[in-house]
Amino acid sequence: MGTNLMVIAWITGLILSHLESLYKIRASPYIFCYSLVSLIASAIVVRTLKETNHSDQEPFKALVAFLAINCAHFVVESWPRGRLAIQKNHSAGEYEKANFFSRITFHFMQPTVSLGYKRPLAQDDIDSLMPTEMQAAQSHLRLSTRWNAKKLKYANQGDSTPSLMKTILFSFKSQWVPMIIMRVLASVLTYISPQLLNSLLGFIASYASPNEEDHKPVELGMILAFGMFFTSILATFLNAQIQAASINLGLEVRTALISMIYRKALRLSNSARQKSTAGEITNHMSVDAERWPMSLPTVITSITVPLEIAIATWMLYGLIGWSIFVGIAAVILMLPIHAKLAGYFQSFRAARMKAMDIRIRLVNEVLGGMKIVKLYNWEVPFKERIAVVRRNEIKLLKQFGVLASVVSLVFTSTPLIITLVSLAVYATHGGPGATPGDMNPQTIFVSISLFGLLARPISLMASTLSQLTSITVATTRVQTFLLAEELDETMIERELEDKNDQKSGVGRPAIEIKGSAVFAWCPEHAPVESEKQNKNREKEEAKDRKENNPIPEKKPVEKVDYSPILTNINLSVAKGSLTAIVGRVGQGKSSLLSALIGEMYKRQGTVRICGRVAYVAQQAWIVNMTLRDNVTFGLEFDQEKYNRIVAASGLLPDIEMLPAGDQTEIGERGINLSGGQKQRVSLARAAYQDADVYLLDDPLSAVDANVDQHLWERLIGPNGLLKDKTRLLVTHGIHHLEHVDQIVVIKDGQITEDGHYDDLMDSKEAFYQLIDEYSINARKDRKKKIFKTDGEIEVEETVEDTSQEDNEEEKSEAETRKGDEKVVKKVDLTAKKDEKAEELIAAEKMVMGRVSWDVYRIYLRAASYGTSLLCVIMYILVQSCQIGTNLWLQHWTSAGSGESHSPAMFLGVYAAITVVYMILMFSCTYFVMVWAGIRATTRLHDGLLSSILRLPMSFFDTTPLGRIVNRFSTDIFATDNTLPWGFMSVLMFGMSVLGTIIVIAATTPIFLALVPPLAGCLALIQMYYIRPSRSLKRIDSTSRSPVYQHFTETLVGVSTIRAMGVEEQFILQNEEKSTISANAYFTYQMVACWLQVRLEALGACIVLGAALFAVLDRRSLDSGMVGLALSYALTVTSDITMVIRSYCELQNQLVSVERVDEYLRKNPEPPAHLPADAELPENWPQAGHIEFRDYSTRYRQGLDLVVKDISFEVQPAEKVGIVGRTGAGKSSLTLALFRIIEAANSHWAQSSHNGANVDTIPAKAVENADLEKVAVDENGGSIWIDGVDISTVGLSRLRRSLAIIPQDPILFAGTIRENLDPFEELQDAELWEALKRAHLKEHVSSLAGGLSFKVSQNGDNFSVGQRSLICLARALLRKTKVIVLDEATAAVDVETDELIQKTIRKEFQDRTILTIAHRIKTIMDSDKILVLEKGQVEEFDTPEMLVKNKESLFFKLAHQAGEIKEVDE
Repeated sequence: MGTNLMVIAWITGLILSHLESLYKIRASPYIFCYSLVSLIASAIVVRTLKETNHSDQEPFKALVAFLAINCAHFVVESWPRGRLAIQKNHSAGEYEKANFFSRITFHFMQPTVSLGYKRPLAQDDIDSLMPTEMQAAQSHLRLSTRWNAKKLKYANQGDSTPSLMKTILFSFKSQWVPMIIMRVLASVLTYISPQLLNSLLGFIASYASPNEEDHKPVELGMILAFGMFFTSILATFLNAQIQAASINLGLEVRTALISMIYRKALRLSNSARQKSTAGEITNHMSVDAERWPMSLPTVITSITVPLEIAIATWMLYGLIGWSIFVGIAAVILMLPIHAKLAGYFQSFRAARMKAMDIRIRLVNEVLGGMKIVKLYNWEVPFKERIAVVRRNEIKLLKQFGVLASVVSLVFTSTPLIITLVSLAVYATHGGPGATPGDMNPQTIFVSISLFGLLARPISLMASTLSQLTSITVATTRVQTFLLAEELDETMIERELEDKNDQKSGVGRPAIEIKGSAVFAWCPEHAPVESEKQNKNREKEEAKDRKENNPIPEKKPVEKVDYSPILTNINLSVAKGSLTAIVGRVGQGKSSLLSALIGEMYKRQGTVRICGRVAYVAQQAWIVNMTLRDNVTFGLEFDQEKYNRIVAASGLLPDIEMLPAGDQTEIGERGINLSGGQKQRVSLARAAYQDADVYLLDDPLSAVDANVDQHLWERLIGPNGLLKDKTRLLVTHGIHHLEHVDQIVVIKDGQITEDGHYDDLMDSKEAFYQLIDEYSINARKDRKKKIFKTDGEIEVEETVEDTSQEDNEEEKSEAETRKGDEKVVKKVDLTAKKDEKAEELIAAEKMVMGRVSWDVYRIYLRAASYGTSLLCVIMYILVQSCQIGTNLWLQHWTSAGSGESHSPAMFLGVYAAITVVYMILMFSCTYFVMVWAGIRATTRLHDGLLSSILRLPMSFFDTTPLGRIVNRFSTDIFATDNTLPWGFMSVLMFGMSVLGTIIVIAATTPIFLALVPPLAGCLALIQMYYIRPSRSLKRIDSTSRSPVYQHFTETLVGVSTIRAMGVEEQFILQNEEKSTISANAYFTYQMVACWLQVRLEALGACIVLGAALFAVLDRRSLDSGMVGLALSYALTVTSDITMVIRSYCELQNQLVSVERVDEYLRKNPEPPAHLPADAELPENWPQAGHIEFRDYSTRYRQGLDLVVKDISFEVQPAEKVGIVGRTGAGKSSLTLALFRIIEAANSHWAQSSHNGANVDTIPAKAVENADLEKVAVDENGGSIWIDGVDISTVGLSRLRRSLAIIPQDPILFAGTIRENLDPFEELQDAELWEALKRAHLKEHVSSLAGGLSFKVSQNGDNFSVGQRSLICLARALLRKTKVIVLDEATAAVDVETDELIQKTIRKEFQDRTILTIAHRIKTIMDSDKILVLEKGQVEEFDTPEMLVKNKESLFFKLAHQAGEIKEVDE
């Protein structure tokens, strides 16, 4: 019956196996397990029949045949299946296709490892290896669902806050159970080996007896040897699975947290954004979320620590009796020390992370405003500011290093103390009736083996403590961020416009603000400390008092102005109308738009918007993608619609100029576009959204008069592309106001006037005065009007000469038609240009091959060679002491009781060696962590910071901010923390393996025969692993940068993203980048597990070899020496794995040093100081005479010239206005003056170029050769100031001697005082005087703290106009003879502009001033006008002469801007 059932079972199994190969992508684990159980059971039956002498019977032969079939089936089931049709055609990853055996041995990683051995791996080689459930979308869904439910529950309860840690534990609870079960099994298996060792030593000891009958059978010795081997193998598989499962779980948590942090950043309220800077939020992603995959494996391993201690104690009790409890008592007495150390660990780590947050925030800010830093020569003060924060961080690192040394001492000495105390008690009172115990080899060496195993969970407590606190601190930090205040989406009532039902919208305004609305940038009151928070704080303070700890001082309360920005707001905007919002700087125009998109706190009133919103910010936000993608912004590409919008936005000439047409990649922050181009791309993006309501925050300020007119006529104005849309336009361009439907005048945060142009002019209030004083067109129009006595207005019949205007319009229309034709043909143009166009942002450089010895040398030199050598010598001494203790014990057991040595003498020597070991261990950790580690990381960080600050501006134009920040966060974190531990691990485990081989070889010399093949296998596996591992680590590092870069980009444009409702699109992009990064990390870790299985199998072979040689040489060996050798052999399995993994991990961590060194090797900009500086007068330039001589320049080597062969001269104290169309080279001229860009082909241009890697491409080399043939002076000409060629002056001296107000008004976090005077050289009176001249004194005086008022990140708590005025005040403080104003007043109203120009004329009569302006009125009173066109001087003369010539380009620009009165013919 049984046989029949077995036949049926096997036939069924084979059929199922065949079917699954046809329809399933992976073999069934159930059939595999059935085959394995069947194999083991049949093997046992065959052996039993053989032992019972049934081997000559037929059933035995049948069973042997069955066993053979079983073996064949097991091999078939285990064999990796990758060539079946179903697997080849399926898109699932390698992991999901892998069968059970492939997964437990990690054979599914073999193709990746083999490929990585043959050639360096690339991102494409590892796509989709990760299981689907670990992807960002799935992980986020699992965690966020529970977290949101918890938040809701706790919100309803009131005061409490949900725990993110508990939420994570419960969200992934299904994965914890199998890990814990496997961990328990692995722990039990670990303790079977000492029992087998005990039996094997008993077997060896039996041969010491002269009586043959006492000798145990050889088969028993063989079975015990193979038993130890299979136990080790099984433990290896379990440990590898635990490692993989814990890493996968940590990775899931990481991707889920990154997604949650990203989504939270999109919803943060303004107040919360002020508290969480970009650097801090990036740190939550790059450091805090990272702690889970890095620390979780250690934490999982610690779950069974109590179980392992209990098993070891029970086994030791069986050997040395009650003496073990004395040792355990010693551990219990040390627990308070452990607990205290844990507290210190947590507080130090939290403080360290906080210091790192501050540093990264500062670095982020400096990198974001690098152009300003260079223009103002502020590298030194900012470097010092970062250095101050870094010194605090280093101080904490030193304290942490000392603490780590103490922790290492406590935890490594604990097992030795237990061994010493337990054996001391056993040797003196451990026998029956408190007599001395029997110190035989079997007892001692099994005890040592067990003490070694007991040492593992106890020593694990150190790293567990460290990792657990780091996870706790990191999760708490993320939790605090996730609980930060969010935007109240109910503040704005949004109604979707029903385009099919036209009647429903009749009479209803598109925008409506009612109830005298009040808006502010902060909540109405300061946050009040809750009762629970108050209790917790008091509890902590009481605890600190009890422990005599210093109570932390309360932070001084910052003065915050809680008064509203906008008050008494009532506004109604009709559908399809064009409404202009006007007012002076800082009156609340931009704030009104911010209120409409929900960025401000609404304290009173209601806001309703009907339809979808498109928003154009005052400072254009451009994404790092192609120009076309920036316009379409995630929507489906529609050629016809795109053509119309691009033409209307005036982008056609710009697309013509770009190297790859509209497929040209736009750099981060739109770095390769001018201010006007950025604003037009921003307008085109809004237009492409086809929204119902358009909120336009002064988009015309960044463009010249010609483009302004084009945008007004073709896009924004009454006849533009958006004529049927509702448009709310903030503007300072008063020449457009008579063409709008409604004008809203804002003053002091209130709407003072609201109505049509004619109505406001008739009311003769503030708006009338503004137009009357500043608009030439208005005065011109008034001449046409004659007021009769009866109040009627009669329009004069004088016919003006409009022929020129008509001609201009016809010409403009013709150009547009021509442009439209170009757009239609543009596909071909783009394709043609694409072949030779380079990407602006190159993919991050990834060094191929092994980490060179140079990288080791860089790190060791930074740490100092002497200290490094000392650390190696000390680790040799530590291992010698460790072996010494065991050799002394072996001597003790060999000496026995026959010699006249008291136990006290043996114990004294043992104790002395133990104490020396403890001292050396503490010293090793201290030297590596505090001396060598901190010295190395300090030098690397300081070198990186100095190098970054000295790199040319072209580097920042082509390198994403996130990529540089990654060096300062992830890579410096590795040099701070991970690398010292990495070197310690390699030294410690390396010495341990070396010591083990020496001990085993000394015991059983025949074992040396195994060393060469084992060493060969070891070297082969290591070499086979290291190549793919290095590639994967580099892929992992480079795959993180896009996540941080995208995140940084999102934070800058978060207002635009929210206003336009495209959050989901950006969330998907974040998920995609997170998944790619997670997949890289998963692959890297799975390859590490692949290595672990193979190395530990090799270690098991060492155990088997040592045991078999002991069995074979049983008659000549001393059981004490065998015990010593085998106790070492049992630990060598994990030691070999750890030394190879530590070495490979160290190599991978050294990639961080390699990446830092990459930036240290970049070509810097020209020197800050040159010998010629000493020869210059102290007050150079004394006159301000500027001369450009045949000057040409380009932004980078290999690009087209932006300024071509220009020559002109500016006399001392002359005021020169510079005008030209967008992209004509105006700003390039000022950058050349400050040597941000160098003369084309000059020595400095070539020496500071960092694009050699791009220029080596053959096609690029040809293109560069062509560019070099451009007819320019050999060195691109020169610029002279007061008779000195500026290329001979050091950059610091030059930039210090000039002043500029740049196009982008950038402020840094800090006080107003620090923004005006970072060197702290001036008195407050001088600062107030500068603010007075910039017309900001009144506003700054009203702020809490005055000059000490805190400027938020990027100056977000000031309007763009106010930021421009602070930059103006900053320039006024520089007592220089040359001042450059680059669109300095573009963001201010005409009235303030007029006042500023008066100030400049009055205060700087004796200074040379170069003014770039799109607002022609700003430069009409200049001494001379320089008109640029396509990078060349078109006109250079006085305004009067240029205006007289009606054919001049300046006349046309001025006429379009309405700045020229009509002259009667």
